[in-house]
Amino acid sequence: MRGAPGRALSALTPRGRCLIGGGLALGLVGAFLGERSLVQLALFVLVLPLLAALGVARSRFRITTRRATRPARVPRGTPAEVLVELGSTDTRRGGLWLLTERVPAALGPSPRYTVSGLPAGATTLLRYSATGRFRGRYELGPLQLRVVDPFGLVERSASGTGTAPLVVVPRVRPLGPGGPGVEQGRGSEGVHRSIAAHGEDDVSVREYRRGDDLRKVHWRATARTGELMVRMEERPWHPQGTLLLDTRSRAHLVAPARLDAVAVPGPPGDDCPPGDSLEWLVEAAASIGSTLARRGSVVRVVTDAGELTPASGRTGLGSEELLDRLATVGPSRVTDLHGAVETACRAAGDGPLICLLGAVGPDDVGLLTQLRPGTGSDIAVLLDVSGWAAPSGRGRARGSVARDALTAQREDAAALLTAAGWRVVVAGAGQGVADAWAAVSGTPAGVPA
Repeated sequence: MRGAPGRALSALTPRGRCLIGGGLALGLVGAFLGERSLVQLALFVLVLPLLAALGVARSRFRITTRRATRPARVPRGTPAEVLVELGSTDTRRGGLWLLTERVPAALGPSPRYTVSGLPAGATTLLRYSATGRFRGRYELGPLQLRVVDPFGLVERSASGTGTAPLVVVPRVRPLGPGGPGVEQGRGSEGVHRSIAAHGEDDVSVREYRRGDDLRKVHWRATARTGELMVRMEERPWHPQGTLLLDTRSRAHLVAPARLDAVAVPGPPGDDCPPGDSLEWLVEAAASIGSTLARRGSVVRVVTDAGELTPASGRTGLGSEELLDRLATVGPSRVTDLHGAVETACRAAGDGPLICLLGAVGPDDVGLLTQLRPGTGSDIAVLLDVSGWAAPSGRGRARGSVARDALTAQREDAAALLTAAGWRVVVAGAGQGVADAWAAVSGTPAGVPA
């Protein structure tokens, strides 16, 4: 804890400290020269900050703050209007107040205001705009208040406690009407066979896939067909779409989370292009998932860090819940996709699986071709992450070699998936999500879904 001299010194502004230093110097010069007038002037200069400190110390400020964010959740790059209602609950008129609203650096500079002589019981409205260039959950506030004397020599400061949340979600791009056949699922190809046995409920069976629960093995059907079959209880069928989102840091070129990060130019008309390859995939997941949800599909999203689970009692993510969960998705330290692939394939069941992948090779997608072979309804978007790299100088040649290696691995992975019956598209930094969607759905980009 500071002592009284320390608190007094910290209450002085730079102007007040300079004034005291000048007064002391003037007093020493006057005493040395024997000039009484200089000494008197020095005393006046030294007393002035003391009087200012006394006035600031006696001033009281009792204020209340209320915030309203409109809207409370905004897409990345979209401004939100914030209204702060400042009220005085004191019985006397307020002095000169310097106010600073604490805002995270990712939302822009902290706004500052000056309020002078706010009457007792009165309120004033402060307004500012916050634009999130990076996804996430942020807290706006609290308000920091400084009371300054009219000469600007002494100040007091205090911080409030009230804050307001702001969620910056990924942007949703309008997609065309095509896409995977979520209304048919994978059962339209006749791979399921229904059997009925005496004393048992009607069930559907299918061939065993890696990762299936062994407790669901239907031994009577297995004995008759000679292949391991698993039981699927008959239940009302709902269209479903599952997204596999590759968030591995090793599979992306992630821009630093700072305001001076250089954004890679995007498609024409894009005023806020994704700053890195991971952001591109997150926007793709938001756009595709929202489109499927609007079409009535149950949407599930699996990342290499785990599945984005919905609220309790729900079987899938709604549009708003999907965006809220994607708002906090960041790069993971997972090195491979094997666990995510198995989870996504189990979650997808008989619905289509849409894989949004970063830098991958045949080893990354090999398990996909084993667990989801030859269906024709599964989609893989392979991202050309080298488009977000900008090597210069001596690193340019090294970067060119790395890009060639990434391209060769990606082409091998695309060939492996295509041979297994997947619909594959390669997207780059200058390509929009709608363009990639149109490439796999066979519809022109920009057509409303």
